[in-house]
Amino acid sequence: MRKWFFWPRASIALLLAPIICFTARAAEPPACLEMERAFAPKAELSSLQLNAQLFRAADLGCLRFARTLLDAGGAVEARDREGAMPLAHAARTGHLDLVRLLLAHGAPIDARDLAGSSALYTAAENDRLAVMRELLEKGADPNLPGRSGVTPIAAAAFRDNGEAVALLLARGADPKVADKTGKTPIMYAAALAFAPIVRQLLDAGVPADERDGNELTALMWAAGHADNAGSADALATVALLLDRGAAIDAADNRGRTALMIAAERGHPGIVDLLRARGAAVELRDKDGKTALDLAANDEVREKLR
Repeated sequence: MRKWFFWPRASIALLLAPIICFTARAAEPPACLEMERAFAPKAELSSLQLNAQLFRAADLGCLRFARTLLDAGGAVEARDREGAMPLAHAARTGHLDLVRLLLAHGAPIDARDLAGSSALYTAAENDRLAVMRELLEKGADPNLPGRSGVTPIAAAAFRDNGEAVALLLARGADPKVADKTGKTPIMYAAALAFAPIVRQLLDAGVPADERDGNELTALMWAAGHADNAGSADALATVALLLDRGAAIDAADNRGRTALMIAAERGHPGIVDLLRARGAAVELRDKDGKTALDLAANDEVREKLR
């Protein structure tokens, strides 16, 4: 007859402890384990040395070692050469557990580096959605701009991250704030032909004819879209802006219309669409040039004739 043995609960825990410990150690990146081994002798380290290791732990995602450093006197308010704190390092690299640990130890959530970037802006700029969500839930200001006055929602729009844009809008981000060049988030999205992001921002109340520091509208940015934008996406973005009331013949500070910009950039599909929607061909810029004068290639010239 088979005999069954019942292990006391405490005995099972003791039996599995070495396995659990080994698994936890194995989960740490090799660089983290190497840092821990170097730290093991517990030699006297200056606060500068401790903080330097804390920054590296935040970069690499060394959760356990970061705890050790904080217990040893590492400072969550330490700053690197660019004025960033460990929280910003963890946000940039997307290490959510490190972000939570540093916040639990009192890291200032809205601290900004020398360029003005907060941890939230850094997370948005690097496409770290989970970290953004955590920071916003813990009370991060969604409107603190980063470098050059670019807001987190503009950074999210530039990364074509619709979830991040929606998250920031839900948390009170203002989609109409311009950066130091006068560009708002919709202009970044339009220039890269991110039609769904443009739609989100229009739905949030951004005017279709908002202008930047050079009087360019989102339609003009879409008409002269970036080279790496897809042609179909660019056409969809231009069509969307026109459908939402963008002025087709508005001119920038050089007197250039969307049609002139598309012609100069050599985008025949956009030229065709704008002409079909009624764009004026005969208009001249401040130098007296028409869209035909500015045309970059024969295909564009043919469509303008």
